Amino acid sequence: MSNQTGSSRPRSRHPVLQLILARMREFLREPEAVFWVYVFPLVLVVALGIAFRDRSAEAYRVAVEEGSGGEAVAARLNRDPRFQTAICSPEDCRAQLRTGRRDLVIVALGGSPVRYEYYFDPTRAESVAARNAADDRLQRAAGRQDTIAVSDHKIEEPGGRYIEFLVPGLLGMGLMGGGLWGVGYVIVDMRIRKLLKRYLATPMRRSHFLASVLISRLAFTVPEVVLVLVFARVFFGVTSLGGYGSIGLLIFLGAFEFAGIGLLVASRAQTIETVSGLMNAVMLPMWIGSGIFFSIERFPEAVQPALFLLPLTPLIHALRGVMLEGATLVAISTDVLLIAAWGVGTFALALRWFRWT
Repeated sequence: MSNQTGSSRPRSRHPVLQLILARMREFLREPEAVFWVYVFPLVLVVALGIAFRDRSAEAYRVAVEEGSGGEAVAARLNRDPRFQTAICSPEDCRAQLRTGRRDLVIVALGGSPVRYEYYFDPTRAESVAARNAADDRLQRAAGRQDTIAVSDHKIEEPGGRYIEFLVPGLLGMGLMGGGLWGVGYVIVDMRIRKLLKRYLATPMRRSHFLASVLISRLAFTVPEVVLVLVFARVFFGVTSLGGYGSIGLLIFLGAFEFAGIGLLVASRAQTIETVSGLMNAVMLPMWIGSGIFFSIERFPEAVQPALFLLPLTPLIHALRGVMLEGATLVAISTDVLLIAAWGVGTFALALRWFRWT
């Protein structure tokens, strides 16, 4: 009988690797998940990039009250292609201004000299701009002359378009959604289907399971981010002034950060309804206050420090610093430390509080 002690047996793979492969196979078998991870971000880039594409100066929508002098006012304004002028009744003019269909209402008063009344909304930038442009046009038509000679120089610098401002925000939003839904929802779903209870019966460590979830999330994140960056560059000319090495590091830290938050949210949730509510409660403040679509400087200064402490805010701020300003890692070190702190802290808490059943 031959000696079997020296015969080789196939090595068993590490449980973390097995779990990663299982998670990747499960993900690729779900077309809906693939769509939301890889296709939907591109839809957002296209839709918002077209909606806020570079255009010439906006047209000023002006309503002129019918009556004495109204036709003359409309004729003077219509000589400038920037103005879209309509003559209407007083009631209709006020209704169009109130509902936002017109930016300005002009009333021409009789007498000598001619006088005008402007009705506009001072809280709307386009309404104020229409008032100033219309007043300048009418004053010039009445014979006003500029006493100082000026010249205009149009400057178009990289990073000044809205689409370039938007792409870093969409990258951060994708990392947030992928980390919370791709980790938190999946774990609760596995808990409901009793899969976690089966894992508990194996000699696998809890840290192995949580690490596999984090690593598989990072594996899905890389092609997602690369796809958005390549798409934005090819179709909209969006580039990074600071190169792509720093972006890669930020993406890695951001994916780790939100995967940790997703683990923490799902560490004890028992139902899909519970984890969905928790994730929406976590994401809603960041949707509004982290500067995805507009700068947080639009908020009052008193609340800006609190907004900067939200997990998503330093990530988007750092991405914009690198892509739009060419910032170095030293310049964004505060952002990097905040991102890392959120990731390490939430993962440590999830590791402590996580339960299989």
